[in-house]
Amino acid sequence: MRLLLQTLCLLCLTLSAAAGPVRIKDLVEFDGVRGNDLVGYGLVVGLNGTGDGLRNSPFTEEIMTNILERLGVNVTGEQFRPKNVAAVFVTAALPPFGRAGGQIDVTVSAIGDAKSLLGGTLVMTPLNAADGQIYAVAQGTIIAGGAVAEGDGANVTQGVPTAGVIPSGARIEREIDFDLASLTQLRLALRDADFTTAARIERAINDEFANPVALMLDSGTVQINIPMTQMASVAHALGRIENIAVEPERKARVVVDQRSGTIVMGDDVRISRVAVSQGNLTLRVQEAPIAVQPNPFAKGETVVVPRTDATIEEEPGIGLAMVPNGTSLSEVIAGLNALGVSPRDMIDILKSIKAAGALHAEFIVR
Repeated sequence: MRLLLQTLCLLCLTLSAAAGPVRIKDLVEFDGVRGNDLVGYGLVVGLNGTGDGLRNSPFTEEIMTNILERLGVNVTGEQFRPKNVAAVFVTAALPPFGRAGGQIDVTVSAIGDAKSLLGGTLVMTPLNAADGQIYAVAQGTIIAGGAVAEGDGANVTQGVPTAGVIPSGARIEREIDFDLASLTQLRLALRDADFTTAARIERAINDEFANPVALMLDSGTVQINIPMTQMASVAHALGRIENIAVEPERKARVVVDQRSGTIVMGDDVRISRVAVSQGNLTLRVQEAPIAVQPNPFAKGETVVVPRTDATIEEEPGIGLAMVPNGTSLSEVIAGLNALGVSPRDMIDILKSIKAAGALHAEFIVR
């Protein structure tokens, strides 16, 4: 526990010491400059007997029939049960300003009972956006992220062999209609809304251009007046704005992960003086039934008699310990470290301190 908190303290203090101005491009999203999600339904071929069982996945047979008929092969009424094909969903993200002919990565995921997509090839698959239009076409060899080995009595699976990627596996066929050059107003959307950070972004942009170019609308939005920048185009203005350095303001947060017992605290976390007592209560119930048999040659039957041993053990705990006022992260950690409890017990203690109103930070449990 002590080693964990000391490591945590060192990490947070190092980050605090290294914290400084951050580029605006790393703090905001430019309104309208965004990607678009694409999805398609296709067929993977060339699997080594690890494809869909067509009896359990009739949609695989249907799409295979449609593809073959488009290629001029009539299979109507034919019965075929290949094990080297699998139906898949194909997903991708069309980047902002993606141009026709450009290539993007795609992710391929099995939707039937295929055991593995390793070594398979995705057949030409159209990718649609939310408006139903085709924006890209995917095809290529899949790089699966796992492996499967099996025998008559056992099998082992490592990773996720039923999903994989195709780097640069889709070619853009249609562009998104977005005329950036015609904009006269553009909004910056902060990823973490904060009035102080938004005000600093407004001030930094106005100082950069020596003009009232930026206006803070709320804690998450700063509006840019493009003509006031006196730049040659909107793209030139954004290229200058996104590299302006601003020091963001952070909320005081304590984030805990109950599954792994990880605790992360921000530099602005403060704890008021509080007394803490903690102990562990262990309940143990053991069953040891015995069989009672009648004497030899006597009448009767064997009876199972239950025997239960139930105990309650309470550890001494830490007694009543005082955590003093913490005016810095190192003092807060030193106070909590003095309790000498495990990381999972520390999570419970932090919850209780928060409930008592002595932990002055946003408490996030994952």
